[in-house]
Amino acid sequence: MEKPKLEELLARARALQEEIEESYRQAHEDLEQRRARLAVGFLHWQRAHRVGVFRFLAQSRPLVVLTAPVIYLGWLPFLSLDLFVTIYQAICFPVYGIRKVRRADYLVFDRGHLAYLNFIERFNCFYCSYGNGVIAYAREVAARTEQYWCPIKHARRIAGAHEHYAKFLSYGDAEAYRNELETLRRDLDGGE
Repeated sequence: MEKPKLEELLARARALQEEIEESYRQAHEDLEQRRARLAVGFLHWQRAHRVGVFRFLAQSRPLVVLTAPVIYLGWLPFLSLDLFVTIYQAICFPVYGIRKVRRADYLVFDRGHLAYLNFIERFNCFYCSYGNGVIAYAREVAARTEQYWCPIKHARRIAGAHEHYAKFLSYGDAEAYRNELETLRRDLDGGE
């Protein structure tokens, strides 16, 4: 193929590439503008469903409002448990060879971004997320500890067994306990 013809083809290819890139850029820009309009519309829709703090309190039953301080006292045990569990696993899990529990997997605070919640509702969602997250985090730390130290099922059925419990050894099976304890311990450092 002669050189001028090749250069002409390459120039057309570059022009087509630029046209494709411009078309993609324009489509992306249009999509972003539509997404922004939808987000604004969604935000307005959510805000239209928000109940103001004063109306929220006025519509609440008086006993519900009066018991709120009792609920909020839960911050003290939740904070204490969170601190204890975090320190406990930081000290003990490396010694036992147990993979640490990622606290961030259990404490999720996304509901505060919902525009239809007023300040009190957002605070309540934060409180409940924290309390339940700390309990779930502590439970996973306790479950891993139990699998390390005592992976034996109970003699009777228990309600709400944690996810590690199914692997535990049967109650009274001394042979399995002696033969499989180390395997269950090694499993805690594996890819769960």
